[in-house]
Amino acid sequence: MNQFETIKTDRLLIGVLGLEDKEIFQAYRSRPEVCQFQTWEPPSLQEVEDFIRKNLSVIPNTPNAWLQLGLHLPGGLLVGDIGLHFLEDGAQAEIGYTLAPEQQGHGYAFEAVEAILGYLFDRLAKHRITASVDPENFRSIHLLEKLGFRKEGHFKQSILIRGEWCDDIIYAMLQEEWKARR
Repeated sequence: MNQFETIKTDRLLIGVLGLEDKEIFQAYRSRPEVCQFQTWEPPSLQEVEDFIRKNLSVIPNTPNAWLQLGLHLPGGLLVGDIGLHFLEDGAQAEIGYTLAPEQQGHGYAFEAVEAILGYLFDRLAKHRITASVDPENFRSIHLLEKLGFRKEGHFKQSILIRGEWCDDIIYAMLQEEWKARR
């Protein structure tokens, strides 16, 4: 599989970010309420374009690669994104997700992450999926727990974000836990 095949959910199309997404992607990713919980804040539209161009060449399931996917409404509007990090061992992946603030509270993140878990566990047969979250990001923590993730650890001042040491919580789900929920 050299390309990511778009996933259709009830309300979303999940596919690789395209250059047509660059303005909206940069607009919501640059908002203070969004980037406060993230290590990457897109500094310019050119850097976003460079990021998307590089992302377009990523082959899914390549060890140690990140693949950024766009969450689009059927009319094409980008409402968020989800990153897939295929870990070196080939059996695990990490996810990260971002929704534009005005799109939050509609269930899009739940729908998208659930679909991506199906892709990672059922299609790619991953053993374990993790997510890293800031302990102050209560909405994200609630989402992970609602999906069935378990809290595995709380690491004190373990991640440097814009010059400040921040705590990090790791949530995880095993394939057997995913299958038991189905």
